Amino acid sequence: MSNSNNKVALVTGATGGIGFEVAKRLGQDGYTVVLNGIEDEAGAERVAELTAAGITAEYYGFDVTKEEEVTANITAIGEKYGKIDVLVNNAGGLGGRQRFEEMTTDFYRFVMALNLDSVFFASRASIPFLKKGDLPTIINYTSNAGWNAGGPGAGIYGTSKAGVHAITRALAKDLAEYGIRVNAVSPGTIDTPFHAQIKSTKPEVFASWKNNIMLGRLGQPEEVASVVSFLAGKDAAFITAETVQIGGGQALGI
Repeated sequence: MSNSNNKVALVTGATGGIGFEVAKRLGQDGYTVVLNGIEDEAGAERVAELTAAGITAEYYGFDVTKEEEVTANITAIGEKYGKIDVLVNNAGGLGGRQRFEEMTTDFYRFVMALNLDSVFFASRASIPFLKKGDLPTIINYTSNAGWNAGGPGAGIYGTSKAGVHAITRALAKDLAEYGIRVNAVSPGTIDTPFHAQIKSTKPEVFASWKNNIMLGRLGQPEEVASVVSFLAGKDAAFITAETVQIGGGQALGI
């Protein structure tokens, strides 16, 4: 139970993109940050980067879609630190695009596992340690696709994110008696490697995306991290079961 007086934050899918910026910001806020991912080399590099910036960080490699791996690793993390203060369920993704008529059951199950099972497994494993935390909180990630059901071929992604919206509120109800708050962020189009393929192959399409955003630009990962930082902190102590849109007004359409 070393460092049991420090605040401890676990961020899944934190070896790049928004997840890494969230981990960095929480580290700057004074948390010991535990990064999760499935790319061990990238994990080691990110930890070295954070350590060089004076942040206490470590990496646990496990697949958030695999129940036993999630439970074993989060239990180890919780027992090492004696508590978990913040769980950020950042891991997730599109998984590819398939229309329903041609959709394989394996693809369906993979996308649901990546976005929804992962939140359930990590949250369930963390609850005993969140109960010992200081201003404990869970922060999930949903998407506009959870409301508009996603673009062509992203219907099951949208379905999974609608599930995240619901489980966020359900967890908030279930955990309120322990003082554990549960909220979600809904990032709009953020300039990260998530969009690297379309950025390189169809730059004109990538550039056109900003035309659908009220503020006329894409978001930056740091702009998601700052909201996660707020939701994790004492200034948000009376906020639970909420979803914060971080999309420059994109959700309303223009």
